[in-house]
Amino acid sequence: MLDMKIIRENLEEIEQCLRRRGGESYLDGFRSLDERRRALLKEGEALKALRNSVSDEIGRTKDKSLVQGKIVEMREVSQKIKGLDEELGEVDEQLNSFLLTVPNLPHPNTPHGRSEHDNVQVRTWGEPQTLAFTAKPHWDLGEALGILDFERGAKITGARFTLYRGAGARLERALINLMLDLHTESHGYQEVLPPFMVNRDSMQGTGQLPKFEEDLFKMVDPEFFLIPTAEVPVTNIHRGEILKKSDLPISYCAYTPVFAVRPDPMVRIPVA
Repeated sequence: MLDMKIIRENLEEIEQCLRRRGGESYLDGFRSLDERRRALLKEGEALKALRNSVSDEIGRTKDKSLVQGKIVEMREVSQKIKGLDEELGEVDEQLNSFLLTVPNLPHPNTPHGRSEHDNVQVRTWGEPQTLAFTAKPHWDLGEALGILDFERGAKITGARFTLYRGAGARLERALINLMLDLHTESHGYQEVLPPFMVNRDSMQGTGQLPKFEEDLFKMVDPEFFLIPTAEVPVTNIHRGEILKKSDLPISYCAYTPVFAVRPDPMVRIPVA
């Protein structure tokens, strides 16, 4: 999530940068919310300073009858401060919700474009294979070989779910073992098996919420979300912790059986 101070101090530059993502004005409304927040803070702090000063004066006055008017006035000031603090809390909540929807800034070297056709080819490896026949998609091959059963997968669960059979199931298991063994034995990663359901903070911390909330599977009470990949729980392993530079880098790899059991991206925490 972008820092509010950074946005405030670089509003125009950030707005132009975000427009490169698709022409939308992602920061509409930020300025008005931010100005209202600062106005509430300024007014509230001034009233609190006044209340403290007058309260000290009232406390030093032995004959309270002499300061009854100020006592009544400070009660009114306290009520106003309470209202300002409540409104400030609402504005802070709106700003936080707003900032969670602001996407990451594209790197300055990212090519401008509106579709995949504007992508820039950086490098290639090998030569594309030329086939003497028309290649079939994997779903046709899988059914023909009897290793993918889409019909029964959909019957068991629903559309987009697949039942793996025989060599198909064995291939999935082999790929998982290949990935985990390769990275734990050769590349210095530590294997972890994280929970497959996480809380809202974990989803929010990895950018899944609030953007994808309508697309996620979740429980209501208690509120847990089914993870899309191991990246979500693995990234949250050290959330809220202060790590020593001497402990870095920390390297983890994991897989998660979501939709179909498959290898998952590794997460490496680099040296700061």
